[in-house]
Amino acid sequence: MFDITSIARPNILTLEPYRCARDDFQEGILLDANENTYGPSFTEFSVREKELELNRYPDPHQIPLKKRLCGFRNSEACNPQSIIKPEIGRDVKAELLTPANVCLSVGSDGGIDLLIRCFCKPGVEKVLVCPPTYPMYDTCCAVNDVEMMVEPLDLNTFQIKPDRIISRLKDDPSIKLVFITSPGNPTATMIKHDLIFQVIDAVEKMSWNGLIVVDEAYIDFCPIGSSMSVLVNKHKNLVVLQTFSKSFALAGIRLGVTYSTAEVSMLLNTTRDPYCLNKGASHAAMKATSKKALDLMKATCQKINEQRSLVSKAFSKIPGIGKNIGGEDANFILVQVLNKDGVPDNKMAYQLYWKLATERKVVVRYRGEELACTGCLRVTIGTPEENVKLLEDLESVLREGF
Repeated sequence: MFDITSIARPNILTLEPYRCARDDFQEGILLDANENTYGPSFTEFSVREKELELNRYPDPHQIPLKKRLCGFRNSEACNPQSIIKPEIGRDVKAELLTPANVCLSVGSDGGIDLLIRCFCKPGVEKVLVCPPTYPMYDTCCAVNDVEMMVEPLDLNTFQIKPDRIISRLKDDPSIKLVFITSPGNPTATMIKHDLIFQVIDAVEKMSWNGLIVVDEAYIDFCPIGSSMSVLVNKHKNLVVLQTFSKSFALAGIRLGVTYSTAEVSMLLNTTRDPYCLNKGASHAAMKATSKKALDLMKATCQKINEQRSLVSKAFSKIPGIGKNIGGEDANFILVQVLNKDGVPDNKMAYQLYWKLATERKVVVRYRGEELACTGCLRVTIGTPEENVKLLEDLESVLREGF
């Protein structure tokens, strides 16, 4: 069941979409937006800075960029090797993504915040997450005065437990959003599609009215066509989050993408800051979504995956390092640090993290306090040269002892 009029906050439903004169007129003497037509106060411009016209507001709609994003995800889904292709219905053209399905935000964190603001009444409605998971869900819930409920992953496989999620939704209709991180962070494990479909199929048949949000920040490190974004028109309860920070290597431009039905997307676009995507970010994103750049991005992801396998194997041979307890579906691994008894140990893991950072200038992430991650470090896969230094310094620090 899905009814946007009963899931969205009433004050959001009554918002009018932002419009400006520039929607209709982009050329001529532009005196409509109270911009400074004399231009910035610094006088030395690069050619690119001049072309960007930084004294003008950016395009609030970004249709050319949205078209490229949709084209990329549609083509991936329709690839003969696509994982998701069997789930696309017979009427492919009716289901594939269009710009109406897209909302752009300041990072995927901005998309998380938008969803909570649009669909959860402060102090009344709730969000469900599956730890261990991305901590920004907790932050956004706290900022918006929305209670966050938890239904842990299967701690042996780091997969969701559909029956438990469905039961929670039946028991508590005040839960309006379910965030499923796939691949997980810090688990690096892609959630099996059939498990997510079990949840989606169930909510489509029951009285619960809300959204299943699949956060795909690391999806491009998975097999081709793994993204569920192309299914948002088929499954109205489905929302998919993505980012330019990982596979696109553009963390500095802070650009997130939310795919949803056109009606959900309309609400998100109406609620967000209309000029949240600045001209520099827009320009970089357009370059990153050209065919040549997309081909290079995919090739780079493959190189990272190959390096990940090498690093993971090397870690397994280092005394004092336990197993990689996560999956291999992201650009990082989750490894245990062991004490002298061969047991994962938070103190040892933190000391190793600290000594690597302070003495060797190699920074990884301590994750020992998260559920089922005792003694764990999350290690991003770098360049071959960075990975060699990481492994050398890691072995050296462990030999020296704490």
